Amino acid sequence: MPTRVHEFIWPDRVVVGTLGLPGARTFYLQVRAGTQIVSIAMEKQQSALLAEMIDEILDQLIALEGNPFSVPTGTPRELVDNDQLEAVQEQFRTGSMSLGWDPTTAQVVIEAYPITDIAADDDVESVDEIDPTATEMLLVKMPVGSARAFAKRTREVVGAGRPMCPLCGYPIDADGHTCTVPEV
Repeated sequence: MPTRVHEFIWPDRVVVGTLGLPGARTFYLQVRAGTQIVSIAMEKQQSALLAEMIDEILDQLIALEGNPFSVPTGTPRELVDNDQLEAVQEQFRTGSMSLGWDPTTAQVVIEAYPITDIAADDDVESVDEIDPTATEMLLVKMPVGSARAFAKRTREVVGAGRPMCPLCGYPIDADGHTCTVPEV
């Protein structure tokens, strides 16, 4: 079966957002171009790592002599997007992802593949490997300013969860928290 590619080359919007209350949130990477919207579920850690790696790529590009791609050091004000997710219809739950750079268009490239079932006795692939049998994937290419804004928003969304206990470092639930700080 051929792979169905949800491709967004110059998307109107690329954001990570959540549904649910802190402690029970589901993270989504949502992309829109015109009326086409694709939402894929992600883990909180995947979202955080994606933002971190995008910033790392952009910072490396800034360090190139003369910053040939005009990479912004901060988020351009006109690209800030604090709106809620649009109507979410989950396309798939994200398994493996890859992140890259397309110098011909000066865009950050995200590829996301669904979780695949792996039998218990099969060898587990490295998370860096792409599943060649995937039946669908998401391909997003976004310009450097949009990528910087995406990373900033994603870090804010990830950080907006439950507050951390200053004593034990574990999240404080809405219904209370029993701190188990070892005695000194």
